[in-house]
Amino acid sequence: MRTFIHRAMSIAGLLAVVALSGANAQAQYPAKPVRIIVPFPAGGAVDLATRQIAQKLSDIWKQSVLIDNRAGAGGIIGADAVAKSAPDGYTLLGNSNAIALSPALYRTLPYDAIRDFTPVAQLTSSYLVLTVNPRIPATTVNELIDYAKARPGAIAYGSNGIGVSPHLVTEQFKSRAGIDMLHIPYKGDAQAIPALLSGEVLVAIMPPSAVVNHVKAGKLRALGVTRLTRTGMLPGVPTIAESLPGFEYTGYIGLYAPAGLPRDILALIQRDTTRVLALGDLQERLAAGGFEPPNTTPDQFSARYLRDIATFIQIVKDARIPQQD
Repeated sequence: MRTFIHRAMSIAGLLAVVALSGANAQAQYPAKPVRIIVPFPAGGAVDLATRQIAQKLSDIWKQSVLIDNRAGAGGIIGADAVAKSAPDGYTLLGNSNAIALSPALYRTLPYDAIRDFTPVAQLTSSYLVLTVNPRIPATTVNELIDYAKARPGAIAYGSNGIGVSPHLVTEQFKSRAGIDMLHIPYKGDAQAIPALLSGEVLVAIMPPSAVVNHVKAGKLRALGVTRLTRTGMLPGVPTIAESLPGFEYTGYIGLYAPAGLPRDILALIQRDTTRVLALGDLQERLAAGGFEPPNTTPDQFSARYLRDIATFIQIVKDARIPQQD
């Protein structure tokens, strides 16, 4: 009996030490500056949004939260640096949903997009707008579908590049609508929007920040948004899902860590990120850049990340988009 009691007390003591060490880890983190790698150039949408969130985390943690821009290869270089970092919470990744696109677009990656990352939290949400040049007489999604069906392959649509979200979402729209349109890729919004305004292309599904001012000026016509609910930025524009039930696309910026991040540190980062995202002044600044609150729990974001990887693989396969080396 004494031996049993002694063993029980030893186990209890060990559990207490483990619990205390976990509490100490939370109390001590972060004990030094935290680095968030952004795999895109400084000044872009992902960089600006992540930088604003990093500043708020820095205020809470009383430690510097630094942005490290590692641009190149569609975000792969920066993501790879995080995947190969120590899972201690001091190197994180701020990335768009390009990280979920990469497995579909590239034959090989230097990391495993599922096994090598821990999704931490969704930072922002965004959507796209189905927009047409006024030369097209369509004023609704259904009218555009009918117009395109009567002219298979004759209507050109523009995107800001092969394999980026506007391209893949438009291919998904074509498939759901049963229409055929010619894809003209451009090098970014700066080329795609002038092409749409001039009539070089007649259709584009693009971010609201790129088209809203032109829609309000009457230079473009917005037919639908890719959200499941209408948006205050374009209150009179219906959702595409009202014509094609279930059609949805919302992009995001997410925060990721290397796989193996201790649960207590993960929980702390998730808790404080949630606190930061609820701040009114931050929400206003993000909204000015075309971003919306994520409205997801960390578990929901993790599930969505895995779901998006599978979805994009299927979209690329269905659209017969060749994979890159």
